[in-house]
Amino acid sequence: MTVLTLSTSSAAALRADAVVVGVAKGAKSPVVAAGAEAVDKAFGGKLAAVLETLGATGAEGEVTKLPSASGLKAPVVLAVGLGEVPAKGDGYDAETLRRAAGVASRALSGSKKGAFALPIGSAADAGAVAEGALLGAYAYDKGNGNGKNAKDKKNNGPLAEVALVGTKPRDKEYKAAAERATALVAEVNRARDLINTPSNVLTPAVFAAEAVAAAKEHGLKTEVLDEKALKKGGYGGILGVGQGSDAPPRLVRIAYTHPKAEKTLALIGKGITYDSGGISLKPAGHNETMKCDMSGAAAVFATVVAAAKLGLRVNLTGWLALAENMPSGSATRPGDVLSMYGGKTVEVLNTDAEGRLVLADAITRAGEEKPDAIVDVATLTGAMVLALGNRTFGIMSNDEAFRTTLHEIAEEAGEQSWPMPLPSDLRKSIDSPVADLANMGERMGGGLVAGIFLKEFVADGITWGHLDIAGPAFNESGPFGYTPKGGTGSAVRTLVRLAERAADGDLG
Repeated sequence: MTVLTLSTSSAAALRADAVVVGVAKGAKSPVVAAGAEAVDKAFGGKLAAVLETLGATGAEGEVTKLPSASGLKAPVVLAVGLGEVPAKGDGYDAETLRRAAGVASRALSGSKKGAFALPIGSAADAGAVAEGALLGAYAYDKGNGNGKNAKDKKNNGPLAEVALVGTKPRDKEYKAAAERATALVAEVNRARDLINTPSNVLTPAVFAAEAVAAAKEHGLKTEVLDEKALKKGGYGGILGVGQGSDAPPRLVRIAYTHPKAEKTLALIGKGITYDSGGISLKPAGHNETMKCDMSGAAAVFATVVAAAKLGLRVNLTGWLALAENMPSGSATRPGDVLSMYGGKTVEVLNTDAEGRLVLADAITRAGEEKPDAIVDVATLTGAMVLALGNRTFGIMSNDEAFRTTLHEIAEEAGEQSWPMPLPSDLRKSIDSPVADLANMGERMGGGLVAGIFLKEFVADGITWGHLDIAGPAFNESGPFGYTPKGGTGSAVRTLVRLAERAADGDLG
């Protein structure tokens, strides 16, 4: 992973491949942002004019490279757009800094060191720039014959070192911000790597083994239920989804505990390592990216490890509901009835509505431990993508205050989200004449129907939230900001922030 350093040096004095400065949209012309004073001085106070001559406007995400002036140690100046100049007295918000740093970091791919002279006025600003720069420096590199080597001829690898200039390396708040950013991004990247791993490599058993290995490294407790244990325990949802595959399902419990914790959270991740749709086969053009259908489980796994790295004063239990959904002679058929963990029965009307089946088993099991709250994360419905697009995830809950809290936390973490309702009138649509409920209901509002289905498996008295990350979990277009193409690690930052809030006793 890219190295992060804090430096007291000025932007002019630090040796690097490039020095990164911010430029904003002024009323009539671009304006050089705070942090770049030394660089501007080297240009005789005319850096903004030079950038304007080169076509820079200061628009968000814009990148302009130019040779440095005499007096600068770095041979290149990279100006990144910050968008509109903030109101007088206001600084740039954290997400603006994250995105700008991510854009710059991607633009410096293949470089050894970038000196970031963006507007950093506090430890929080330093944390945002660090987070964005490290996220933007990501490259998927397995180098094992199963994935693209990030150091091939077409990709020289990510920026090796991010140096934040004009910061305070010995200040406790700055050090803490840097350490948090490093730990957090390492786990976002863990999730990204898992999502990008081909399904023929990342089977449920291999995913479970990854969790066990990480648990040993970070002092976590794990329990893995294989297909025999799942059958003995009555996990009909997970078994029903996985029974058509030669790669059998798993349910993994991975737990972090803190001796002084006062709150306990249960996080549940949908882990469909490949989703063909089963007998209800997906149409052509919808199968190619279905290795990403385990993004929820990846996010949960990464969050538990991040909590351990950060030493958060909270108890955090992750449940990874892992299966491969395939069509075969042994696969679950439309019309079959599954007996779920806990005893409820479900009529399977569509085998491509499989995520809610594995989540239902895990939600019921997690509820037996009486956590303060349960949050599930899943690439659950195409309907949510239609509703909110490719960059925003939906939030549902059985508690309006908790739903609001989750939304606030996501926005604070820099992840786009939107609160969604659970209309009671849609509940009737999942009634079944042969089972307690069906796994499909009304087509319109399908994302909400899925949430209503999951709510049926939440034990009385337990606060529950549901994040449908179907849109932002996998980026099929080009990279933007600090977001790469492919697996994004969506929801990790939100869940970590939730764990931090729980550690402080604040769950809304």
